[in-house]
Amino acid sequence: MKKLLLTLALLLFSPAAASAQGIVSSADPRASAAGQEILRKGGSAADAAMAMMLALTVVEPQSSGIGGGGFFVYNDGKTGMVSTIDGREAAPMAATPQRFVGPDGKALPFIQAFPGGKSVGVPGNVRLMAMVHARWGRLAWKELFQPAIRLAEDGYQVTRPLNSGVAMVSPLWKDFPAVRAQYLIDGKPPQVGETIKNPALAKILRKIADDGPDAFYTGKNAQAIVDAATGSTVAPSDMTLADLAAYRAKERPPVCGYYRSYKICGMGPPSSGATTVLGILGMLERFDLKKLGKDSPVAWHLIGEAMELAYADREKYLGDRDFVDVPVAGLIDPAYLKARSKLISPTTTLARYEAGTPPGAPQRTAAVQNEVPGTTHFVAIDGDGNIVSMTSTVEGPFGSQLLANGFVLNNELTDFTLAPEKDGKPVANRVEPGKRPLSSMSPTIVYDTRTGKPVFVVGAAGGKTIIMQVAKAIIARLDWGMEPRDALGLGLIYFNQDGVILEQGTSLEALKPAMEKLGNKVTIAKLGLKANAAAWENGKWVGAADPRSVGVALEQ
Repeated sequence: MKKLLLTLALLLFSPAAASAQGIVSSADPRASAAGQEILRKGGSAADAAMAMMLALTVVEPQSSGIGGGGFFVYNDGKTGMVSTIDGREAAPMAATPQRFVGPDGKALPFIQAFPGGKSVGVPGNVRLMAMVHARWGRLAWKELFQPAIRLAEDGYQVTRPLNSGVAMVSPLWKDFPAVRAQYLIDGKPPQVGETIKNPALAKILRKIADDGPDAFYTGKNAQAIVDAATGSTVAPSDMTLADLAAYRAKERPPVCGYYRSYKICGMGPPSSGATTVLGILGMLERFDLKKLGKDSPVAWHLIGEAMELAYADREKYLGDRDFVDVPVAGLIDPAYLKARSKLISPTTTLARYEAGTPPGAPQRTAAVQNEVPGTTHFVAIDGDGNIVSMTSTVEGPFGSQLLANGFVLNNELTDFTLAPEKDGKPVANRVEPGKRPLSSMSPTIVYDTRTGKPVFVVGAAGGKTIIMQVAKAIIARLDWGMEPRDALGLGLIYFNQDGVILEQGTSLEALKPAMEKLGNKVTIAKLGLKANAAAWENGKWVGAADPRSVGVALEQ
């Protein structure tokens, strides 16, 4: 125990790391240590990232895990080619657009929609892992599971985020005995520093390690998932064994665009990350943000205006590209973004933020989609220049509140727009059989076009704020030259139905009066944020974790 405490203390006081060789960054020190261990054993960046995904299943169950899904962005160190893998959860084949519509014909309130079986999508992370390992892995499949298995068997200490996550949702757990038994101690949320073991999770991790990904999607584990989802006393699901057996991760074309002298690559639909980040940046390109500086209310006013316009496009056009026509090229078209940018003034605020009409746009009805703060991000880079930026999630804290074999089952289906129609027309992100819900997850890699080399790797957690966290970090790094940890820790601007939100407890609070003079309606509020990054600086990679989190970056 003393050794464990010492190791944890050393990690917690090492928030950033620099290395010309491998580096990892995640939102939990035990997960970062798992990635570091794999790199030191000769594993690739892909191996290290998958080990972190598994370790986070154990130590950060409120945020992500094998019961959820993720998006994976990869840079090949030899070729510089970018690949992206979609491991997003899918709706069961029995799902209909009316899934979250109540007896009154109206969409259920989110608080009623997310707990229980109906919100559970078919998990994607294990199939994603299998695809990633087959293409870019170096170590044996089984080796990647060992750090997570040790954590589940030997136990791990509760962190502040885990404690607060349990405290937030445990009032719902009277109807969820499995999660209550696993994460409450004497009927109360576990205190920071208390030890939790998860033998059921260790057992299934060993099974998958020994027998491969089919051990997750077929057989006894698949039955356990179906039983948990369909047997829930709250909103029982219609998921079947066939839904699990049929699930496949998918390689998607990366979405890349340009900002100043940089190329920025990320994930395409069903992620809205890359298109919206590039939309924000494209509208800001004509403004000299570097000259304005990070403390300028005008700079943040401009960022806020671009944000609102880009999110308006997001709400109208984005969805699963396998089911709906998404004008990806049009949304990031430089001419379109220049035209949108002309709507923005440095001295006044727009009265309304409406979606534009990008080239190739279909007739579409805009509809607001819910996402709640949750999720996790991690970065891995190996000595050969292979880079992973991956965001993984079970959606909200503890997902659906259901467990199967010790792992949390997601509530990703509430990332669909709950009302399937608006103004009598179907919305792009409505529930459909086999469809994957829209996501804000934004794993990103930035390249310097002058050298063709990657220079910044970033991603975040926090629901729909993810897009803004990534855009803000890119601006802070590229325009304002901030160190990666400072870029992540810089305050965030976001929005609600009343206007813009400036993050409480940050330097942005002081900008409220000046931004109000520009016509903004400003609220000061806390935002549930965390991000991870790495930056190429002076011939080496510098990793960073968000100072709001307990995460760390570690070098090989």
